[in-house]
Amino acid sequence: MNKAELIERVAKEADVPKAHVERILDTTINVVRKSVKKGDEVKLVGFGTFTKSKRKARLGRNPQTGKEIKIPAAWYPKFRAGSEFKNLLN
Repeated sequence: MNKAELIERVAKEADVPKAHVERILDTTINVVRKSVKKGDEVKLVGFGTFTKSKRKARLGRNPQTGKEIKIPAAWYPKFRAGSEFKNLLN
């Protein structure tokens, strides 16, 4: 399911215009992004938690040449599914 399909489905189930759903979804995603970037956890009970995590610097290999390369440390987003969401899938 892509974003357009999600918007259509939510609009249909909530019986509200697609434009409203799109605006709310875009705002929600932006708030989650900004909060995680700042270092805050975003917890949605029953769904999951979005966090910011640090990946250590490490050595890797260029797949074309086989030469060792140094991969710098970096921040990345992380999502942990909540127990209700996990149980729903099993």
